[in-house]
Amino acid sequence: MSEPVRATLARPDGARLAYRRTMPRGSASGAPGIVFLHGFRSDMTGQKALAVEAFCRERGLACLLFDGFGHGASTGDFAEGTIGRWAEDAAAAIDALTEGPQILVGSSFGGWIMLLAALARPNRVAALLGIAAAPDFTEDLILPALSPEARRRLEKQGQVMVPGSYGLPDYPITGRLIEEARRHLVLRGPIPIACPVRLIHGIADADVPWQTSLRLADKLASRDVMLTLVKDGGHRLSEPQDLARMLATLEGLVQQ
Repeated sequence: MSEPVRATLARPDGARLAYRRTMPRGSASGAPGIVFLHGFRSDMTGQKALAVEAFCRERGLACLLFDGFGHGASTGDFAEGTIGRWAEDAAAAIDALTEGPQILVGSSFGGWIMLLAALARPNRVAALLGIAAAPDFTEDLILPALSPEARRRLEKQGQVMVPGSYGLPDYPITGRLIEEARRHLVLRGPIPIACPVRLIHGIADADVPWQTSLRLADKLASRDVMLTLVKDGGHRLSEPQDLARMLATLEGLVQQ
């Protein structure tokens, strides 16, 4: 079983996206590839990403993991990232590092990027799998959570520090991130994505309400949309039973 290729993809502004790519083999060469899109301030070494990679290696499927701009091993200042930038990088990675139809797996913030990539490359995307997908989180989750004082600081200074979760340090949210994201909101109207979509969300998710996935399912044009709600599931959905559920769902999409 060959090890994934580790390298970087150069972007026009000089930034480099770190990635891990597993090439297809045998009879699986005609099957769709899998692209994993990590969460906000996460990277391609997370449990879900590595579980997807192992799933692909066992089945001979092509797999691409990569770190977004300012995340993980990629270059760039996280505070300079925008939704549009991250979405463009995802489309560029699909263009340069994959062949044929792809199934996109998006975790949390990656679920938003997954949707934008599918809209940008409809002929390359065979299906979508969102894990606690968080489209429009800048507008619907971050802004409402800011105190009046924090909003004033964001307006005057252009940046505010937000407490980290899961043991991570505080991190900056910029006015530029919020403003630019408004050009990429998807839940404000119909979403013209017609491919099969599977969504998994924990009802006990304290970071992204499960109703977000319900809204997403309603807005998608596709008639092949299934939402799985996990009663005791939190935001990360990285417990063994959660990973097994994710991979079983992915298996179904590959077979379909």
